[in-house]
Amino acid sequence: MHSDRVSRRAVLALAASAALMSGAQAQGAPEPARIGIIGAGNIGSTLGGLWAKAGHPVMLSSRHPEELKGLVEGLGPKASAGTPAEAIAFGDVILVAVPYKAYPQLAQDYAGAWKGKVVIDAGNATQARDGEVYGEVQTSGIAAVSAKYLAGARVVRGFNAANYKLFAKNAHREGGRMAIPIAGDDAQALAAVSKLVSDAGFDPIAVGPLAKADSFAMGSPTFNLELTAPELGARLGVSR
Repeated sequence: MHSDRVSRRAVLALAASAALMSGAQAQGAPEPARIGIIGAGNIGSTLGGLWAKAGHPVMLSSRHPEELKGLVEGLGPKASAGTPAEAIAFGDVILVAVPYKAYPQLAQDYAGAWKGKVVIDAGNATQARDGEVYGEVQTSGIAAVSAKYLAGARVVRGFNAANYKLFAKNAHREGGRMAIPIAGDDAQALAAVSKLVSDAGFDPIAVGPLAKADSFAMGSPTFNLELTAPELGARLGVSR
């Protein structure tokens, strides 16, 4: 029942967001979102570049932001670099794109900073890299573990269901966009992330509440596929 309620709220919020966007477009272009990216690796730089090209100001972050000068210059004038704290303060939406073993430290360092903000959780846990946190994920599921370490944020799992190379390859592709599944407990956050998925060149699929994110986690049958929204929706049991 809870899943059905969240799904209905997500659909209503997405419809309302589309209506607002249509109205905004009638009066002019909608306001771009400021996106803070924790991490500047493959996922962060790939998505940051796509959002910057779509007109969104993005700030990629590192503990040593001066080392990101060449990267952000290559992404264009909408991109900048900062520390993680600066990226969180900068962003209307935050993308977490760091190795999963870093999540406990993120929780310790920045929990109060992202309270109430929309956070896109793109992380995956692997046994070889992530140690004890991988064990937590195996026991509790990645949705619950992410909610624990990103406590206070309006968490949406997204951009975690495929390798970054597939994002770079398929963004804005013709003949049916690649689908990106998303899941979260906050309908407005789902609507905001859905818009950013579209702006990056993909089709969003709202799967349901955050707990449903385990259905498209690394190792699931729907991981690392290049399917259209109808195709992926059929595999996930989600109608659009």
